[in-house]
Amino acid sequence: MNLNTIYASLRADLSTIEDEMERAVQTDQPVLLQASQQLLRAGGKRLRPVFVLLAAKFGDYDFNKIKEVAIALELIHTASLVHDDVIDDADVRRGKPTVKAKWNNQTAMYTGDYILSQAIERITLINAQKVHSILSKTLKELNIGEIEQIRDQFNWNQNLRQYLRRIKRKTALLIATSCRLGAIVSNVPLHYQKHLERFGYYVGMSFQITDDILDFVGTKKTLGKPSGGDLKQGNVTLPTLYAMSFPKIKEKIVSSFKDENITEKSLQTILQLIRSSGAIEKSISLSNLYLNKAKKELLQLPICSARDSLLQIADSIGNRKF
Repeated sequence: MNLNTIYASLRADLSTIEDEMERAVQTDQPVLLQASQQLLRAGGKRLRPVFVLLAAKFGDYDFNKIKEVAIALELIHTASLVHDDVIDDADVRRGKPTVKAKWNNQTAMYTGDYILSQAIERITLINAQKVHSILSKTLKELNIGEIEQIRDQFNWNQNLRQYLRRIKRKTALLIATSCRLGAIVSNVPLHYQKHLERFGYYVGMSFQITDDILDFVGTKKTLGKPSGGDLKQGNVTLPTLYAMSFPKIKEKIVSSFKDENITEKSLQTILQLIRSSGAIEKSISLSNLYLNKAKKELLQLPICSARDSLLQIADSIGNRKF
């Protein structure tokens, strides 16, 4: 089984989710509609809906209920991306202009808020207090993670614990919540819910670490944006953190970012220093550690096609190039 086979097996449900996300952002306000549609049509892996659907297959699979969770979580993720682009001053995402680049920061922020409000409206269709409680806590943590990233920009004295806590809030919790809520609405037994939630957390940690690695080793063609963007924005990700254990590299980074600005030549020099420091390989090892933990959680679940699919997705995250 490969990823294409997994997505093909879910094609009908994912297609419905895609169509309903488009309907969810419909509005008479033309700029808001165009900006929202641009975000949704830019594509993406739709990992969160996939995790919702696969987790639900361990229980009573009622697509009409499950789709509302999948739609809400992907809309929340989409809203966070448009907010990220404003914070990072990003002009390109997935090879296309961002909303803030095509319009402006204000339009982008209100578009993100609008999409988030539509997500909240969809999840109210699920009559389960536990679902709303878990989702509200996840949103709170997601926002704290975003604030922490802003706070820690150009802070070259961070430690590993700070980084891991930040990516947990920014990425891993929403993926863990996707697995947990998919299981809850399908009445999956509680002990299986917990294994699915932990699987999502570990996979989410690995996914973000891999993202951070790709920012150093990927190409503009594969990433859809220039490499080194995180470092240029002053975001200290895992490869930079590991590389700065070498005093000379840290000194070079700090001196090159004087007044929080850096020349393109200096940026390329630092990127090469990080690539040759062993930091990429060390980051890959930590990513694989999380993936192995994720797989151990899956081994506690019943043998079925959904478990096989989740295992395959875990493997693909560790090997992805974009």
